[in-house]
Amino acid sequence: MTADRILVVEDDAEIAALLSGGLTAEGYHVDLADCGEGLDQRLSAGAYDLVVLDRMLPDADGAELCQVIRAAGHDVMILMLTAKDALSEKLEGLGAGADDYMAKPFAFEELLARIAVLLRRAPARDDRPARIVIGDLCLDLNTKTATRRDRDLELTATEFSLLRFLAERPDRVQSRIDILKGVWGYNFDPQTNIVEVYIAYLRKKLDKDGDTQLIRNQRGFGYLLSMP
Repeated sequence: MTADRILVVEDDAEIAALLSGGLTAEGYHVDLADCGEGLDQRLSAGAYDLVVLDRMLPDADGAELCQVIRAAGHDVMILMLTAKDALSEKLEGLGAGADDYMAKPFAFEELLARIAVLLRRAPARDDRPARIVIGDLCLDLNTKTATRRDRDLELTATEFSLLRFLAERPDRVQSRIDILKGVWGYNFDPQTNIVEVYIAYLRKKLDKDGDTQLIRNQRGFGYLLSMP
């Protein structure tokens, strides 16, 4: 089964890292945003199952964003997080279209339980792709396997997650920090070379017998997956 996709909209870097790391470790596919700008477009393109939405963002109020999301017809589940725990604030958030409401600070175990409940209520999505195909590369998201020219790549779980992260963003350069957050889900020492190590592992399995190199390094910027 394809992992549920969660968009975390949170401007506090520490909380965002905690949520991304914890939810990724639980098997969810997590993307991050630190403001409300472009949220409607991301929901239209991303096929998310749930949004964890901060009530107080630098450019928008979470309750107002909920109203915008619902007015646009998005039926994604919304869990609102806020430092405001007054009953009137909760009622305002729920009235704006949030499906659940949690006050900060929160216990991560309770957050997981509430997310699980919301996802059980979430409408089934037929628009989530079962495969990602880029040229002669194919990722099967149900079986967590990948092939190139019908050759099984025999990837580890981390290698598959890294390849999927890049394949879902083809022809777009991803920085080392973006990859760390998107694949490992939490902040490593910026000096770590874990990204370079796993890129090298992937290249050895992807590029054989004269295959065109799929993962390219844009020096000073990061990596991208592209099929010439």
